[in-house]
Amino acid sequence: MGMTQHAEPAVSSPPAPGPKESDGRTAQRPLVLRVLARPDVGVFLGAVAVYVFFLVSAPPVRDAGSMANILYQSSTIGIMALPVALLMIGGEFDLSSGVAVISSALTASMISYQLTMNVWVGVIAALLVSLAIGAFNGWMVVRTGLPSFLVTLGTFLILQGVNLAVTKLVTGNVATDDVSNMDGFGQAKKVFASSFDVGGVQVKITIVYWLVFAALATWVLLRTRYGNWIFAVGGNKESARAVGVPVNLTKISLFMLVGFGAWFVGMHQLFSFNTVQSGEGVGQELIYISAAVIGGCLLTGGYGSAIGPVFGAFMFGMVQQGIVYAGWNPDWFKAFLGVMLLGAVLINLWVQRTATRR
Repeated sequence: MGMTQHAEPAVSSPPAPGPKESDGRTAQRPLVLRVLARPDVGVFLGAVAVYVFFLVSAPPVRDAGSMANILYQSSTIGIMALPVALLMIGGEFDLSSGVAVISSALTASMISYQLTMNVWVGVIAALLVSLAIGAFNGWMVVRTGLPSFLVTLGTFLILQGVNLAVTKLVTGNVATDDVSNMDGFGQAKKVFASSFDVGGVQVKITIVYWLVFAALATWVLLRTRYGNWIFAVGGNKESARAVGVPVNLTKISLFMLVGFGAWFVGMHQLFSFNTVQSGEGVGQELIYISAAVIGGCLLTGGYGSAIGPVFGAFMFGMVQQGIVYAGWNPDWFKAFLGVMLLGAVLINLWVQRTATRR
């Protein structure tokens, strides 16, 4: 008699823990490395260090009025450093940006004074000239394929010579005439060079423009298609062109954006001092580029932010005014800037290697 065996239901035990299956993606990096990967972290730490250093070594820096002066000095650099930084992210840079500021101011001043017209006519004419200079630089770069270093170096020399020669030809002097009595001067001064009171401290309007432009540039870079185009053409323009990015248009527009910045700063200088020296502006282009580099932008393009150059410009303003408040010899200013630039480059290099290390 056969016995039927009934199998007991098998009780499934949970599988032994083992290594998790990988789906081919890189595991999420630690928070510290993700923070260090940001291009503006190094310069932020540097700006804090410079601020603390002068806060201790130069007691006048602690005064609100002194800080307003530092921020004003930083803003005149920072407004131009922003479009220069965007251009560098796009893979190019502009050596003519410093003298272009003076070209813009000279244009507005001479058209207004010599033609006895409302200063706003000169302001608009200067804007058109500045945008045309930027468009010319961009067109030459994309049309010829020459490095922007060579193209803008040529523009720098042309503008430097034209600024001096035309000013002496028109005014008989190396400086423009005083435009403070021209129609519209008061309105233009309010727009480009006014001040307002905050707790008894006079704050220049350029500080507000600087921060607003920085916020707008950050939004453009991170939230718009145009921002993606900038990073794409700076990273690899041929790959960007292959996926439909208008490389030539993007590069030309970035050079024109530098022209807009030169116009704005030029108008501020004109309506702050009422006259313009034709030989000024030489060397300022290196300050703008340095502020962008200190802010985390790479000369090779495709990497950077708009916030980094804000801190970079602040460091420049802090050092420039801090040396004065500390009572040191101002001849050391350029030496400080050189050390600061080399230090920032080394910090940015370390940050990038640390952030990409697995």
